[in-house]
Amino acid sequence: MNRHTCRLLCAAALALSLSPLSLAQERKVFNIAFTSAETTIDPVKISDLYSRSITAHIFEALYTYDHLARPAKPKPLIADGMPVPSADFRTWTVKIKPGIYFADDPVFKGQRREVTARDFVYTFQRIADPANRSPLWSWIETYALLGLAEQRQAALEGKQPFDYDAPIEGVKALDRYTIQYKLKDPRPRLITGILTGSDLTGAQAREVVEFYGDKIDEHPVGTGPYRLKQWRRSSLIVLERNPGYRELLYDAEPAADDAQGQAILARMKGRKIPMVDEIRIAIIAENQPFWLSFLNAQSDAIATSAAPMPLEFVTQAMPNGKIAPNLAKRGIVGRQQVNSDVGYVFFNMDDPTVGGYTAEKVALRRAIGLAYDVEREIRAIRRGQAIPAQSILVPHTYGYDPAFKSEMGDHDPAKAKALLDLYGYKDVDGDGWRDMPDGKPLLITRSTLPEQIYREFDTLWKKNMDAIGIRTVFSVQKFAESLKQARAGKLQVWSLAGSAADPDGQGSLQRFDGTQIGGQNQARFNHPRMNEIYKQLSSLPDGPERKALFQEAQEIGVAYMPYKGLGHRKSTDLWHPWVIGYKRPLFWQEWMHMIDVDMALKREKQQ
Repeated sequence: MNRHTCRLLCAAALALSLSPLSLAQERKVFNIAFTSAETTIDPVKISDLYSRSITAHIFEALYTYDHLARPAKPKPLIADGMPVPSADFRTWTVKIKPGIYFADDPVFKGQRREVTARDFVYTFQRIADPANRSPLWSWIETYALLGLAEQRQAALEGKQPFDYDAPIEGVKALDRYTIQYKLKDPRPRLITGILTGSDLTGAQAREVVEFYGDKIDEHPVGTGPYRLKQWRRSSLIVLERNPGYRELLYDAEPAADDAQGQAILARMKGRKIPMVDEIRIAIIAENQPFWLSFLNAQSDAIATSAAPMPLEFVTQAMPNGKIAPNLAKRGIVGRQQVNSDVGYVFFNMDDPTVGGYTAEKVALRRAIGLAYDVEREIRAIRRGQAIPAQSILVPHTYGYDPAFKSEMGDHDPAKAKALLDLYGYKDVDGDGWRDMPDGKPLLITRSTLPEQIYREFDTLWKKNMDAIGIRTVFSVQKFAESLKQARAGKLQVWSLAGSAADPDGQGSLQRFDGTQIGGQNQARFNHPRMNEIYKQLSSLPDGPERKALFQEAQEIGVAYMPYKGLGHRKSTDLWHPWVIGYKRPLFWQEWMHMIDVDMALKREKQQ
């Protein structure tokens, strides 16, 4: 065979491989990199968003959020219609659709396994079972589902296995397709609290969990659009289309003035989902290779909180909030938005130095808050990727008021010094540092993490505290250990961030609720009026009375300053032109089944 003949045959083979038929049959693959590793793929044991970003595509809640609607809007997913609450919002009844099945698994012995109401009850039991040590229990416990806590306590006290066959008044299957929830107190927002967008409370098959035992996180079996194909821990997760997934067509209700949402709907409406055959998730913890993987098209997108844009590359990618010309020439799309989150510093209210409710203790915390330069943090360290926080309520949630302005957003070293002078924090021994009102040395121990970026935060903090005469030392340890100590009340000052899990602002106020000390309430704040407000917020329907309580809660938070709100971060999402239909979710983690990948365009762009 001569060289000319070879070229003709190769060209013919290439043409055949790119025929319309073969292109239509080509597997669509979406590649993305996460910046941190998953911990588990068992929903009841999850405490990190990286794992959630995986399980959200395998397991399904009763309801989901309309992917394009803003503000967020729940709609049925497995449920057959919206839930029916009682007049006092203490009883909720949900019907589920017949004919929904778990993904195939050998445990089912070749039979299709239909989802029933009992499968949702079982998930709540798994969360309550002390043997699972579920980090979700403190969240579920706040809903006071009748009998669930008592069943858990019986297992703890009797040291007997959790009784999965015992009936629970608070969550039970009335029949094969009907679930009833009963609560101690009224909960008008139960649908968005634990029923929507939360694969964590989605259906699980008891026989699967019992068969795989302690290996269950390696064998997740849900009802979702994808199933686990491959898992190399902390390295690679591959999800493949669930071949038995029911017919579900793309539909959404974007706002009339949402040009992006309307354009996505026009292109996607009526398409069968999922559209992508395979999702490949690589774990790339270092920022430079993470960024290069996108530039080299090894990753198709930098998107959502699990795959965030590294701060040091934001201005390179989107200077002044616009996509860089060199990226625009490649068709890369970029968007920024303010997230539903907040960064904050907490002060341990039980600590003898920074804690307490007396005037001089409040003055110290307020002075520290006024001394810290949030604007500089945002400008110099976060590369402009945040807005100052006026409280710890987060954007896009009910109760958050963008017009609310407080001292929490101020940088005023002069006022900070005046407060310290007024309440007796003076340099008694002449060493250049302020002392306590009783003359003892004033020393702040701020916990921090070993990564490089935290050195920048620590440097700014020390500079600001030095400016008002407060001496600071830093305690460096890994996140998991710091979090453990924070919950035990052993840290004095630490900085964290929190994100909304649903559209209601009460989730942010968990940090002030006295019953959640040791959990979400890292500051260990325990104020009678705030506790009363938190309880009222749970039972009141939305309206002027509830909004007034949110306002009062913010004012109490600012007045006592157990938390110093820092900023609400901005996200920068980038995606290559072959990724179709991406829109960043507000609270939910399931989205990869709502996009498409144009493999022909990807091939063309990479030539």
